[in-house]
Amino acid sequence: MIAKNVKIDVKDLTVAYGSNILLKNADFTVNKGDVFIIMGGSGSGKSSLLRVMTGLMPPASGKIMIDGIDFVSASSEKQKEIMQKCGILYQSGALFSSMTLAENIAMPLQQYTDYSEATIQDLVSLKLALVGLAGFEEYYPSEISGGMKKRAGLARALALDPDVVYFDEPSAGLDPVSSKLLDNLIIDINQSLGTTMIIVTHELASIFDIGTNSIYLDGNTKSILARGNPSELLKNPPNETIYNFLTRGKENAKRA
Repeated sequence: MIAKNVKIDVKDLTVAYGSNILLKNADFTVNKGDVFIIMGGSGSGKSSLLRVMTGLMPPASGKIMIDGIDFVSASSEKQKEIMQKCGILYQSGALFSSMTLAENIAMPLQQYTDYSEATIQDLVSLKLALVGLAGFEEYYPSEISGGMKKRAGLARALALDPDVVYFDEPSAGLDPVSSKLLDNLIIDINQSLGTTMIIVTHELASIFDIGTNSIYLDGNTKSILARGNPSELLKNPPNETIYNFLTRGKENAKRA
């Protein structure tokens, strides 16, 4: 079980597909309550790093220490135990199209808890209300908008009251208004529940609006070029690469 004061320490981590190294010897820490942004250019290994952190692919080497336990070398049973206290919002929302929103959100509760069906239905309604979808229990994914699908996916990710939620490009495919609504929701949940958020994104608006901590992955050097609060990185950029990324070629330098 993950402790409530958990932090995630990534140590000497190398991410690769065979001989193709995307990230080598990476070290960083995600503290409890962070809205932690993984940013970088296309092909820098952001989503691959997230897959390693969630156990969907193994690293080439290194450790991911969660509450003092190395997630990488842990047994499959221990990894499952750890991941039951984590939620994942995939880029597409990844809802089951043949199931209603209520059925989608009920699934992890049915699989991993001994709650009665009545309790599960109450929790489903609570999670949907938490993401602004009260009353949408019987809707199918095809009957709601893209932004609503993302929120429904987030409700499912929150079903088991996780300590950590991972996001892969949560704003992808959303219009600016829906993207802003999702950002606000992430902030509200982080502040009200204390949930740690780890988010892969390249959207500057989201990076500055919600990020409290971050790393920048560089595809050329296969390394982490910067760490810290994104707004602080813009005010005091450690190098030109970070400055150019955070200003999109100086067009948005006034954001912070």
